Amino acid sequence: MTRRPRVLAAVGVAFTLALAGCTGTPAPAPNPGSSEGAQPQAGSPTPSATVDPADVTCENMLGEDTVAEFTDNDWSVREDPFVILDLELPDGTSCTWGDFSSPTSDDLVLFGWAPIDADDAASIQDALVAEGWLREDDAAGALVTEDPALALRLDADGYGMTYRFGDGWVTVSDTKQGLDLIDVRP
Repeated sequence: MTRRPRVLAAVGVAFTLALAGCTGTPAPAPNPGSSEGAQPQAGSPTPSATVDPADVTCENMLGEDTVAEFTDNDWSVREDPFVILDLELPDGTSCTWGDFSSPTSDDLVLFGWAPIDADDAASIQDALVAEGWLREDDAAGALVTEDPALALRLDADGYGMTYRFGDGWVTVSDTKQGLDLIDVRP
C-alpha cells in the first residue's frame, strides 16, 4: 500500500461515516500504527484565499494546496446537496472527495458549507442533540459533533463528524479538525 499524504490519510471515511450515521452501525477502528485514522493538524495546510459564500464550489471551498493534494492522488469530488437530518439547505453544497474509480475504496472525506437562518440553525442543533449528538461552543460558534463512542473516525482531539454553526452559516466535516480546512468566510 502506498503511503498517502497527511491530508488524505487525515480525514478517512467520511462517506461511510455519513452512511453509518443513518444506520447507527460503526465501522472497525483503524489499525494502530497505520496512516489510516491520522488526523489533520489544525490550520494545516494553510488556505490560500477566502471564498465568497456566493461563489462556493467543491473546488474552491478548500485551500488550493489541499485540492492539489487530493487531485495529485487521483481523487475526484462528488457534489451533493447539503442536508442535515431532514433539512436540505438549497444554497449549500456538500463535497465528498475520494477515489471513486475503486468500488472498494474507503478513502473518502467530507466537507460542506451552507447559509442557514437562525431559526433553522437552532432547531437543527436541538434535533441533533436529541439524537445523541454533543453540543459545545467555541470562538467561531456552536459545534455539534457525533457521540465519540459511535464515531467511525476520530481526530486527535476525539471528535468525529462535526457541524459548526456560525452567524448565518454552517459547515460540516468528518472530523472537527477537518473544519479548519474549509475556507469560506461570510
